[in-house]
Amino acid sequence: MGLIRTPVISEENASMSSSKTLSYSSFPSRAFRSGKVAPVANLSGPAVEETLRNAESVIKKWDPAAKSSYTRVASLFLHDREEARSFLESAGDLRRAMHFLVTGRSSSDELVLAQSLTQIAMKRLEKELYHILSANREHLDPESVSRKSSRRSDGSENGSGATSDNEMERVSDSTMEDVKSVVDCMVSAGYGTECIKIYKLMRKSAVDESIYRLGIERIKSSQIQKLTWNARELLIKKWLNAAKVAVQMIFKGERILCDYVFSVSSKIGQSCFAEITKEAAINLFRIPEIVARFKGSPERIFKLIELYEATYELWPDIESVFKFDLTLDVKLQALSALVKLGNTVQVILSNYEAAIQKDSSKILPEGGGIHSLTRTVMEFMTSLADHSATLSDILMDHSQPENLNLLESYFDGPSSGDLPRSPVSVRLAWLILVLLCKLDAKAELYKDVSLSYLFLANNLNFIVEIVRSTKLKYLLEDEWIATHAEKVRQYVASYEAAAWSKVLSSLLEGPAKGGSPVMLPEMARACLQRFSAAFEEEHRKQTSWTVPDEKLREEIKVSIARKLMPAYGQFCEACLGIAKGDAEVERKLVGFGADDLGNYLSDLFQGTAVSRGSRPLPSSRSRGCLLR
Repeated sequence: MGLIRTPVISEENASMSSSKTLSYSSFPSRAFRSGKVAPVANLSGPAVEETLRNAESVIKKWDPAAKSSYTRVASLFLHDREEARSFLESAGDLRRAMHFLVTGRSSSDELVLAQSLTQIAMKRLEKELYHILSANREHLDPESVSRKSSRRSDGSENGSGATSDNEMERVSDSTMEDVKSVVDCMVSAGYGTECIKIYKLMRKSAVDESIYRLGIERIKSSQIQKLTWNARELLIKKWLNAAKVAVQMIFKGERILCDYVFSVSSKIGQSCFAEITKEAAINLFRIPEIVARFKGSPERIFKLIELYEATYELWPDIESVFKFDLTLDVKLQALSALVKLGNTVQVILSNYEAAIQKDSSKILPEGGGIHSLTRTVMEFMTSLADHSATLSDILMDHSQPENLNLLESYFDGPSSGDLPRSPVSVRLAWLILVLLCKLDAKAELYKDVSLSYLFLANNLNFIVEIVRSTKLKYLLEDEWIATHAEKVRQYVASYEAAAWSKVLSSLLEGPAKGGSPVMLPEMARACLQRFSAAFEEEHRKQTSWTVPDEKLREEIKVSIARKLMPAYGQFCEACLGIAKGDAEVERKLVGFGADDLGNYLSDLFQGTAVSRGSRPLPSSRSRGCLLR
């Protein structure tokens, strides 16, 4: 006689009888329903004999080793669901009968028969389980199971009318119930090891295939290291598209399926789920961690941030789906990926700051325009601002720059004592300060002091306008903008003082100053020449200078005009009063009035030099040019 497996009556076995699936335990045995078989404690010899005869007629018909070619190749559950139920009931009857027989109250022949029938039944159910799991993969698809569970939880399955989706769900429900009924029967009969082995083998294969279809393969660190950046970007793109589906559909669906099929034992269900999904899940979250090991150029920070965002957003689902001790390694791997990604983002930011500080390029934009470093950094900053929420999470636990007090003292203004306090705001403000310090150093490379100030005004104004028109505004806030806009005005004032002081002094120190009645026409002519030479020099230089921002350009021109034109008007009146009778002086002064001066100021900051005498005055009223 072979080894007899005696079903153990336990809390787990008892819980099976309350299952609401189509399992054998949901239906009283035929002998019990007819009154021929009493509960185990009340069974008698004749009732056991009747149970064995009835079970034998059903079970031997579906003996996998039977001569009948049909029953050897056919599926019991596809053949006739009523007969499948009868088969499961018979297996349940055998379990109860064997429990009675092992007490020694019956002959060994009956016990041998019961054991033999049980073995035949379990072999059949092994085959059925394999067939159901292999032939009905699409009906046990984790994504479908997960979606169906979500619809049940939000009550969206209560719609009327039969649709193809409803039909598919009914087939899926039926398939899940078939799997559960077979598993319940085998576990209660003491054949849990066999059914679990089949279940894990088939479901792991299904999960691995689903992950593979998402474009996620098992890949080693050395393989990723050999990839070009374009290939690595493609890998990241695949991962970003796959991660949410993998966690919220595939792994979650498999968890729901395991919980349902192994409701008889939560420990068995947890163990199966862990072995089915653990390898695929760990591999999934190893990929962002491996990618994070390779820093590369600053622009690659954004792909790392996207990986961090995706993993961080999935963390509640990861904790929920993999909440068992047996799946702790999955959570640890996902957490390790987050930490590694965050650290690498920090390193890239620090390296970027150092790169700004070390920039040694001597090439300056012609005419004091926007430096390429300014454009590059602000483009980088704008992109960082688009990920401000994630950056705040990453920067939260990291220290702030050591010289943060410079942020409070570098610019005087209303915001100096009220800096933005969020980690990302502080870090971005700090990077801008590093850029501004570097621009200060580059401004000193200009030989003309006034052009240095114009360069600083242009670049700081560019920075302010970028901040004002992007998400940086909400991070650095209005007071930061106001403070730095005021600094632009200070740079403009310094430029005007350096560029136009000689011209302005030639006007204020000439005939207009006191208007001495003893001044001779020759002296007026000399004052006129000094002004002409000073103005021509600045006009020639500054037509090749540039102010890219139209609003700032017009503001500077208006400011210069307000200082020069009234002074020039007084100068002209004084000269005319002194040089009466000097036809040459009178002709020049009459032919070049204050309006003409304004026309010449309009030539400034065009980025192209206007040579002497190369173009007419913009005003059609002008009859001459003081500069000719």
